[in-house]
Amino acid sequence: MNPTCVLLDLDGTLVASAPGIIASARTALIRVGAVVPDEGVLRTFVGPPMYQSFREVLGLDEPTARTALEAYRAEYARAGAVNSALFAGIREAIETLDAARMPMAVATSKVEDQAVRMIRHHGLGDLITTVCGTSDEAGRTSKRSVIRECLARLSGSGVDVARPVMVGDRAYDVASAAAEQLPTVYVQWGYGSPTEAAGAATSVRSPSELAALLLASTSATA
Repeated sequence: MNPTCVLLDLDGTLVASAPGIIASARTALIRVGAVVPDEGVLRTFVGPPMYQSFREVLGLDEPTARTALEAYRAEYARAGAVNSALFAGIREAIETLDAARMPMAVATSKVEDQAVRMIRHHGLGDLITTVCGTSDEAGRTSKRSVIRECLARLSGSGVDVARPVMVGDRAYDVASAAAEQLPTVYVQWGYGSPTEAAGAATSVRSPSELAALLLASTSATA
């Protein structure tokens, strides 16, 4: 693998954010008069773009899905974002990678300003080179476009982006990275099912195992 930089998903990889996301999605659906699915379905909304989940999973028409998305973002900004916590061992893993001078960035389907807010809220701001999320204004609405922008920012900061690696917990991460010709390390502690690891280069069971894998593959070719 021998990565020169690492792109980290946010929800389900760094942060246990399901409670805030699910509560905000439920509130948004109630506000637009849509049927609220059960907890299991709402849990699948953690990771992919929320608009995509409203449209493809719930079958909302475009105007209703757009209105629901606006309501979701407002509720998430109000209370959902801080209703989250770092997964156990994540801080230590990020600090270990930082000490080894591994450049790291966040590449998330979350709206960028909320992603930045979460990274700062959880005290990781000084360890992450850039936080890139979706942006309607910039036309970044897919994980693929986020990955491209993230790599461009890293390159602009002088980071070697010759061999980037994506780290994520959903099939959406794996497929989006593969479409941009990046390998993915699938994390087993997130919100995906075991079948979502299909197509990933490898999978890891814990943050410490993730850090060890990335550093071992780097030092082996040093």
